[in-house]
Amino acid sequence: MAGLFESTGEGSAAIALDEIEASILRSLEVQMLELIGPGPGADSDDPLAALFAEGPTEAPSDPALRRLFPDAYGEPGTAADEETRAAASEFRRYTELDLRARKREDALAVVKAIDGLGGEGGKLELEAGDCPRWLGALNDLRLTLGSRLEVTEEDEEGLYALPDGDERKPLVMAYLWLGGMQESLIEAMTG
Repeated sequence: MAGLFESTGEGSAAIALDEIEASILRSLEVQMLELIGPGPGADSDDPLAALFAEGPTEAPSDPALRRLFPDAYGEPGTAADEETRAAASEFRRYTELDLRARKREDALAVVKAIDGLGGEGGKLELEAGDCPRWLGALNDLRLTLGSRLEVTEEDEEGLYALPDGDERKPLVMAYLWLGGMQESLIEAMTG
């Protein structure tokens, strides 16, 4: 079971991570937390103000963040007309802060679970309710790495053939490993 999930019944799962795997996954999730950040306008300590806070109206400039927080309207990679841009802006304004909060909670859940191993490897057991959180966190990591690596469907197979000297190799290895984890978690949740 090293590095992949197995079903423990009724939608729950378990994974055995060695010390290095746990450290890598934790480091990636901490970097995800830093990338996501609190989001524009979300830094109020007043719960009432936070409830009525409005998010940004423009898509992030960072390609990885744009992948995590895409426009809800229009086709990716094509110029949108005025009406589509206005709809996407309005949708983003009311949803991005909540989406950022959920992504932070997902990443933090993974970090806390790994911290529970005490800095060593070990077996993590996830309740059925924790599995979707982990699935979301793994997906966010893969989207981010895929964006940084500029992965497309056409060249994903080529990732397996990268020479060892390629500077992208460590990120590609993480991308592929996270994909395996993600797939095994889905199978564990449904099997």
